[in-house]
Amino acid sequence: MPVVNNVTTKETVESIHDKLSDNVYTRLSRELADIGLTGLPNNLSIVAFKREKILELYTAVNGMHHLIKQYPFFASSGLIGPKLKEGDKQIPEGIYQVEYLNPNSKFYLSIKVNYPNEYDKQKAKEDNRNDIGSDIFIHGKDVTVGCIPLGDTAIEEVFLLVSQSIDHEIEIIIAPHDFRSDPEYPVITSVDWSAELYGNITNRLKDYISL
Repeated sequence: MPVVNNVTTKETVESIHDKLSDNVYTRLSRELADIGLTGLPNNLSIVAFKREKILELYTAVNGMHHLIKQYPFFASSGLIGPKLKEGDKQIPEGIYQVEYLNPNSKFYLSIKVNYPNEYDKQKAKEDNRNDIGSDIFIHGKDVTVGCIPLGDTAIEEVFLLVSQSIDHEIEIIIAPHDFRSDPEYPVITSVDWSAELYGNITNRLKDYISL
């Protein structure tokens, strides 16, 4: 899991933003123009699908969430189903937010997902589960034990756009698969609340325009 490097010179979110902003805008200028933007957006949402191994970036334009770009996972771990305990190597499933940005990650750059959220904690309490894990990130490189690695080029773009929007709440939806194209829920025998969770995710995905 991403940790801060023990190096003499530390980057900041601002220094990374200054280094990457022109380059990232150049890379994304066509995608941004396609949705009517002439600069980097100041609002962002992230949607990730475990089965498809795809992460999508969205921005709201005129009250509607529009897709900016898709990125493939560079690796994945665990199975379909929510994260339940420390060490299970599961990528969480649920509706999360960006907690903070780490510009000095061991995995180049990383974005902290606020797992466990209140829903995760409540279900763990109901199930009498302890030690449900933490430290879930979206990051660079190509290795993972429960995080979402996107490689270094992609994480530059995602990190920069998140930093541009960090003053606003940034939603992260992590789904077992894309319920917009396949509405059938996976059967998760380890818990009795998966249908409730997937119903919540399905309802949130309705706000996002798929390809």
